[in-house]
Amino acid sequence: MLYNSFNAWGWLDHCADDVRGQFEVFAGDIRDPHGVRTAMTGCEAVLHLAALIAIPYSYHSPDTDVDTNIKGTLNVVQAARELGASKVIHTSTSEVYGTARFVPITEDHPLQGQSPYSASKIGADQIAQAFYRSFGTPVVTLRPFNTYGPRQSARAVIPTIITQIASGQRQIKLGAVHPTRDFNFVTDTVNGFIKALQTDAGLGEVINLGSHFEISIGDTARTIAEVMGAEIEILTDEQRLRPDKSEVERLWADNTKARDLLGWQPAYGGLDGFRRGLAETAHWFRSPANLQRYKADRYNL
Repeated sequence: MLYNSFNAWGWLDHCADDVRGQFEVFAGDIRDPHGVRTAMTGCEAVLHLAALIAIPYSYHSPDTDVDTNIKGTLNVVQAARELGASKVIHTSTSEVYGTARFVPITEDHPLQGQSPYSASKIGADQIAQAFYRSFGTPVVTLRPFNTYGPRQSARAVIPTIITQIASGQRQIKLGAVHPTRDFNFVTDTVNGFIKALQTDAGLGEVINLGSHFEISIGDTARTIAEVMGAEIEILTDEQRLRPDKSEVERLWADNTKARDLLGWQPAYGGLDGFRRGLAETAHWFRSPANLQRYKADRYNL
């Protein structure tokens, strides 16, 4: 947990009763190798999800992305090597592929840094893989496609749409609506991590976690509106547009490797699964207690 003087634990402060008190929190900074090593001491396996992930933020503060995503990953795998951890699950992202050169995207697809964020994640992935090849550090690299679900930050497109509709807005502000994405409901992503923990078949491998279902941002917005029973008009907000060569135009996952190595497959696949996931997500966001945590009237980086 990133250290802060308020001793705030983010969503862990609002966790369900059945998990409250069942975890230990270490306040530190992924960029500090000493703190990372202290936090990992005594841990058998490590799930490394610490990262700066907002693409627009990386346009004006790329240095922090490099420090957090690349150096932070180095700190994790170095500590794992020194402490003898049995497994490190490193979290990649579908953004490392950039605009698809072929679909569905397999793990052999070329890597293209189309934003400072994606470039930093490519670097992080290579550090993790290098430690497996150089030192035998037991690393698995999972590459989730666009995860969505309850509690997600409004910097992501699905919460952006849902919170605007739930707040009573019917003119929905978005960036580009033609790019396509492969959305993963959060429980499917979590189950992929659990599967990777339970088997050694993925050691040294890069593995996509994707639903194998492709949909445009515009159609995503219209599907959300249908699920929420609203009629909307989509407006283009210039500040939400990526630079032309930085926009990732198409993402569509091949998840064969996850099925073969991990025994994983999405429970929320296809259009029907996507609609079910959106319904669960919208239900959570519509709760006044949850919605009030979001600033639906402004652009969130």
